[in-house]
Amino acid sequence: MALNIFPDQQNDGVFHTHAFLEDVPIQISAEIARKRINFGDLLKLKKGSTLEFSKLVGEPVDLMIVDPNFDNSSIAARGEIVVVNERYGIRITALARPEDKADLD
Repeated sequence: MALNIFPDQQNDGVFHTHAFLEDVPIQISAEIARKRINFGDLLKLKKGSTLEFSKLVGEPVDLMIVDPNFDNSSIAARGEIVVVNERYGIRITALARPEDKADLD
């Protein structure tokens, strides 16, 4: 069963914050996919090894807000991988809404 965590409703495209939070540094990460392997397979990896993931090319990636003090993260947005000046980037396609937070974690 798929959750509709990013409904088609339009939002104003901004995160609503208080002004005093605007300069607070946060860590964000892009999660392409996760994979569980056993330790024996991990030990067999060497230079040139390839790990295959179930996510297809073109599927959206999650942009996560990371809390390094508590080792957890929350989805902030979803997007697609792009290349900008020979560097990876993410084009945001949907923003998480505060009222959907419980469904996103």
